Amino acid sequence: MNFSNQVVLWYLQNKRNLPWRSTVNPYNIWLSEIILQQTKVDQGMAYYVKFVENFPTVNDLALATEEEVLKLWQGLGYYSRARNLHFSAKYIVNELGGEFPKTYNELLKLKGVGDYTASAIASICFKEATAVVDGNVYRVLARYFGIKTPINSTKGIKEFKQLAQELLDYKQSGTHNQAIMEFGAKMCKPQNPTCESCPLHTSCVALYKKQIKELPVKEKKLKIKNRYFNYLVIKTEDNTTKLVQRKKGIWLNLYEFPLIETNDEIDENDLMKHEKFNKLFKTMSTTVTLFNTKVIIHKLSHQHIYTKFWIVNTKTSKEFTLPWKAIRKYPVSTLINNFLNQYKTH
Repeated sequence: MNFSNQVVLWYLQNKRNLPWRSTVNPYNIWLSEIILQQTKVDQGMAYYVKFVENFPTVNDLALATEEEVLKLWQGLGYYSRARNLHFSAKYIVNELGGEFPKTYNELLKLKGVGDYTASAIASICFKEATAVVDGNVYRVLARYFGIKTPINSTKGIKEFKQLAQELLDYKQSGTHNQAIMEFGAKMCKPQNPTCESCPLHTSCVALYKKQIKELPVKEKKLKIKNRYFNYLVIKTEDNTTKLVQRKKGIWLNLYEFPLIETNDEIDENDLMKHEKFNKLFKTMSTTVTLFNTKVIIHKLSHQHIYTKFWIVNTKTSKEFTLPWKAIRKYPVSTLINNFLNQYKTH
């Protein structure tokens, strides 16, 4: 029995009952694939259900505001996925007459859709024979064939895609693709894979050579940047505050309290001397207290954000008019949302 047959047979007997597996509607498959980029199935499932309930069709998603989409996405991270999803929905409705692209090449034209997502939709929904290569597939192929080429190198990306395409069962490409991804997620796991019950264990190179922990190989390219955020949580006598919308970088278009970013950690005196603080409050009297006595370190894939939330009590002002009870209507980052949850119960 060849590689594909073994993996597909295992899949048909062991696959999880996931909501997007009961349909070949390209909108639903696209939605699930975008949500599951950088997100585990257990977390992504609830978001998928919410999106389908709120936006049952691509037309419904296109008609939504970006703020509505970001609010629903809140807590899932990598918010560019949500912005791209919304942008592409509008493109499909306005430019393609609401008709979802049906081929791999056409799917690649959607913003936020790369080789993997285009392959998944094309094979599952339209039976196009194009192989998927995601983290799970890289791991299965690297271990089974004993490949040491780094999966995040130009050579590795090309090599693994070519191999995946050669292994693809053209008669059931969608099932094959889902099978190998599920196999990587449930059987050939990153940590503690269940090699003893694996249907491929007699022919797996990594198992034979005791290289399970070493494969797949990944080049270390990422340099972590440290950033220092000081949020000004304004509270007026009328219980109003101020939120601003981010215009660039991480959390684009999400809302946050006025931010002073510094090169290093600062104390209260440094904060009150800062040009941005004085510009915001001018001659107004303020009382400043630090909410979190220990710096909050918010870790993203490419940067660590060292955060302090400063509670600034001040007089009523036309600059600070947002009622505190209205804050929850706005889409915010997980960092801000966690603070709001703690501040509420403090």
